Amino acid sequence: MNIARQFGPRLSAKGVKFRLWAPAARRVDILLDEPVPMIKRDAWFEYDAPQAEAGTLYLFRVDGELEIADPASQFQPRDVAGPSEVIDQAYAWKNENWKGRPWEDAVFLELHVGTFTPEGTYRAAIAKLEHLANAGITAIELMPVADFPGRWNWGYDGVLWFSPDSSYGRPEELKEFIDVAHSQRLMVFLDVVYNHFGPQGNYLGRIAPEFFSTGKTPWGGAINYDVPKVRQFAIENALYWLSEFRFDGLRFDAVHAITTPGSPHILHELSIAVGALARASGRHIHLVLENDDNRASLLDPWQDPPLGRYRAQWNDDYHHAWHVLLTGETKGYYKDYRHAAARVARSLREGFSYQGEASSHRGGRLRGEMSARLPPAAFVNFLQNHDQIGNRALGDRLTALAGADALHAARCVLLLAPSPPLLFMGEEWGATEPFPFFCDFHGDLADAVRRGRRAEFSDAYADPGIEVPDPLATQTRQSAVLDWSAISRPPFKENFEVVRSLLRVRGEKIVPLIRQLAAGEAEVSFENGLLVARWRSPHHTLQLVANLSRRPMAFFVNEDYGDPIWGGPPGSPLAPWAVHAAIASR
Repeated sequence: MNIARQFGPRLSAKGVKFRLWAPAARRVDILLDEPVPMIKRDAWFEYDAPQAEAGTLYLFRVDGELEIADPASQFQPRDVAGPSEVIDQAYAWKNENWKGRPWEDAVFLELHVGTFTPEGTYRAAIAKLEHLANAGITAIELMPVADFPGRWNWGYDGVLWFSPDSSYGRPEELKEFIDVAHSQRLMVFLDVVYNHFGPQGNYLGRIAPEFFSTGKTPWGGAINYDVPKVRQFAIENALYWLSEFRFDGLRFDAVHAITTPGSPHILHELSIAVGALARASGRHIHLVLENDDNRASLLDPWQDPPLGRYRAQWNDDYHHAWHVLLTGETKGYYKDYRHAAARVARSLREGFSYQGEASSHRGGRLRGEMSARLPPAAFVNFLQNHDQIGNRALGDRLTALAGADALHAARCVLLLAPSPPLLFMGEEWGATEPFPFFCDFHGDLADAVRRGRRAEFSDAYADPGIEVPDPLATQTRQSAVLDWSAISRPPFKENFEVVRSLLRVRGEKIVPLIRQLAAGEAEVSFENGLLVARWRSPHHTLQLVANLSRRPMAFFVNEDYGDPIWGGPPGSPLAPWAVHAAIASR
């Protein structure tokens, strides 16, 4: 499906048409071999360059005083302050007929391209795709790749939304990564950020002040989706990644921080546009939210194509409850999850733990909507992700915080429960590398980031044994790089084999049931360390029993427990940290 775009250069046999939306500019020159005045039409500046071609480098000079990259640049070979490059989007896809996979197949692995391998590139990551497929992963989720300033970054400081960051490779190498992933039957998702721009290298406020509202986000000025051109910019960007790069889905970062959503809400219009692309192309395209507001009304995993709704939401409630259960930590947002067992049970039974109740962490504000009527497939569950690791003072993983047996049991529950699970890179073998926050700013901005990081974890400085890593230091970023040699050594090798076995069972036994599992048909109890969960469909019941305590526990199997799929039928006593699962016919 060809997407007609307003923003960015248009390459054709006649050359390149350059366009810039700059309602606040009086004059714009395009800098090619020499400056050339662009023609102003309403708020647009245009120039047809018959001599330009793929590979041409250019900048815009605004009002004779400011030189900027194209806000819709397709590639920045010299970082965000350098010239933009015209890209020929033609690519010989080897898996031209790939249509994706249905939502119930989803088993996510979230990864950061820059630290996934020592090289930190798309090409190096290609060599690891077979490992992921063999593990039973079915969906890769890339942390944001939109161009950010500096050599490395988590990705949430992107300023040029259409340009894959050059530190990871060229656009055609990203396409090759996705193409090879599809050959391994791996879906590839991209994390996109539509709530703010990064703090360095974005000049939209100068050339188009209406791009921003008076609102604020925790990370910068709020984007103003009341303005039609701004809405179009975001929608074109989403369709660009899905059509030109053939991503199988998008994860929308922190949509609760979209403070000026416009009418209809920008999320509604984004879903409608993506649904039209999915319908026209016949592809499975999946949209996932991160939303601290727990808005169940936005979710419908089985609306296909997605027309106004979203498949699922990252379920922070699930993570927070398990984190408290496994570590005993109750500071910060974890104080809302002190009754961890009850919170775990509700998250497994109904999705969200907070469905309109007051949150003490949020000053008593009511949080969430009722989610009990949604099926399990509407919630992406996880024990770790980039936020929950990296937003800690030391960026330490659960492997450094929880006992190995308890973590094994929690992972079994995660992968055997019907909600789509997400692992963070290396979690499939129990990696121990931290994932601290890192970036590569300079000058006053770098100092401000250091101060902000220290202030965020001021409590940590009360303990002289804890020193928050400098987010600007090379060694901070380097500490996050995965050690792939670990997988050949105990206990990592054994951990990996267990995860692979769990995902094989999931694919063969549980995935065929997921679409049948009705909302409101789950029964979950978690008392005195014994977790018992049942998810019912018209013809089958998926049952899971776990002893999440340090002592043996009696559990007697009744006659309708069903055929064991993991761990065998639980006997008496049930061993500490043992997890059992079965499927019974109804």
